Amino acid sequence: MDTAAHWDDIRTQLAALDDGAALETPVSGRRFTIRSIEDDRLVIEFFDSGEDRTLRREQFDVLVDRLESNPIRVETLQPGVEPYVTVLTLTSHIVIDGDDIVFDPAAETAGESPFLVSPAEARTAPDRLHDDVLLLAEHLHRFDVSEPDELTTTDLTDCYVISSDVQRGSDRLRTTFRDELLDRLGPDQRLHGRFGTITRATRERRSLRDEATVFDALDAHDIPHEWVRGIDPTKVDVVLSVTDLEPDEVYDRSESVYVQKTGVDEDEKYEFLAGIRDRLTELEGKEGDELRDELTDIESRIEAALGAG
Repeated sequence: MDTAAHWDDIRTQLAALDDGAALETPVSGRRFTIRSIEDDRLVIEFFDSGEDRTLRREQFDVLVDRLESNPIRVETLQPGVEPYVTVLTLTSHIVIDGDDIVFDPAAETAGESPFLVSPAEARTAPDRLHDDVLLLAEHLHRFDVSEPDELTTTDLTDCYVISSDVQRGSDRLRTTFRDELLDRLGPDQRLHGRFGTITRATRERRSLRDEATVFDALDAHDIPHEWVRGIDPTKVDVVLSVTDLEPDEVYDRSESVYVQKTGVDEDEKYEFLAGIRDRLTELEGKEGDELRDELTDIESRIEAALGAG
């Protein structure tokens, strides 16, 4: 394949990517998206920094020429070369073989790449939380969750998984907000927002100093060591391992049962959300007016509650 045909292949594969898809560099793992596809260059944007970078056609030509002669080890890629290689792996004849990038004329892998990230996986953490909240709101609207025993097992499972994802995502985001606010809050300062007020708080946690220090302090006050001596669980476990002593003779044991989330199908969630967005976009006439009136009513009630407080 000549350089012109390979460049056309690059542009064709990039133009065919799904909206929201991203690419990832092989070594540093930096995700980026394609901002523009031009006659002699590509413009990409890195997610982590918002930085734009230009990838030029002639540099692709140099890499393809090298690959047609010899493979390139993935681990030797320099940061500036990584995005070029990522893009090249979308084309028909350049593939990853073990730890090498190789030119394989027999390969027909156009549009496939180990560094291609689906739209569902490419979302940022705030994007995921936004979508999960929207998905949870849709389920709360569709089902009567005040009567969980009337839900099917599938719907109940979905509600649990989505609720768990919302909780996890909001906790992470809340931590980000907290860290930034701590930089802005003085010791006795209060900050007021539209929905509430915050202040700096301090929680004290205590841990015992080493045994010698504790015993010296006791001796200074004529307190017997026996008053603070307890049974060391580690020593008990050693005894259990080398004797006939049974755990139930020295331990009170309790068992709790809980539901553990073991998997999330992000692609399925993303596809379902796309359908919700399409329906919202298409809402016109009476149904659309009713939804807008409902949102206005919610905002009014919030304003009234804030005013009353």
